[in-house]
Amino acid sequence: MKSKLAARGRELFAVSAYEETMRAGKTAAMILLVLAMMWPHATRTQTGDNAGDKNAQQARAALDAMVKALGGSAWLNMQNQERQGHIAAFFHGNPDLGTEETFEFHQWPDHDRIEVTKHRDVVEFIVGRQGWEVTYRGKKTLDKDTMDDFLRRRDHSIELAVKVWMKDPNTILIYEGQHLAERHLAEQVTLISPQNEAITILMDEQTHLPLQRSFEWRDPVYHDKNTDTEEYDDYHVIQGFPTPFTITRLKNGDVVRQYYVTHASYNENLPANFWDPDIAARKIVK
Repeated sequence: MKSKLAARGRELFAVSAYEETMRAGKTAAMILLVLAMMWPHATRTQTGDNAGDKNAQQARAALDAMVKALGGSAWLNMQNQERQGHIAAFFHGNPDLGTEETFEFHQWPDHDRIEVTKHRDVVEFIVGRQGWEVTYRGKKTLDKDTMDDFLRRRDHSIELAVKVWMKDPNTILIYEGQHLAERHLAEQVTLISPQNEAITILMDEQTHLPLQRSFEWRDPVYHDKNTDTEEYDDYHVIQGFPTPFTITRLKNGDVVRQYYVTHASYNENLPANFWDPDIAARKIVK
């Protein structure tokens, strides 16, 4: 009787050991299966991250080359700039008759002064987020549409893209390959800010100078998207800075303004009250 019980015990132990071995084998097989399923995904993710990093590096290299072509550290540390020329306005792509003489001053980061007519007796100031127009009638606040339009373009300028957006580690840089811009082969880069705003810049493949800057904005009334574009052509080197002497502005693909520059200068010693609209108002002859 004892021998039978002992034999039965050994049989049950063998069965139990066999089942335990099978369960262990199944568990190991399941672990290997899960790892096998995860491995291609991990590889794809790693490959995708590497490709994204490489693309961002290409974009940054293209933008760095553009900055170097514009003047490098001297351009980055520029105090102010002045442009003088004639503006031709367009309506539905057709030019209006005549041009308007204009003097434009810009001081980084947010001081702009625009003097219109050869007598320079109509002056617009945009200082910070405020704007005024000064004429012989005195000073008045610029209307909302004019201010919104100007601030949109200043907020999406190449200067701001380089000096602010590129320094933010959360800005996304995308290299978009080669495109044609004004019959020039160009490299295209898009910057996307943490606020999900975007600026697209096209740079000449040979000279690395900017040929075009564009961005989209949504109309606050109709809620449709508009594209604002500036094209830069006919570069001349002024005081060491390559300067476009033809600047064309387009809205949704239609030309709305062309600026023909006749004179430019940089780092001028401007008076301390140069950005004061009240001082300018007192100087305009009635």
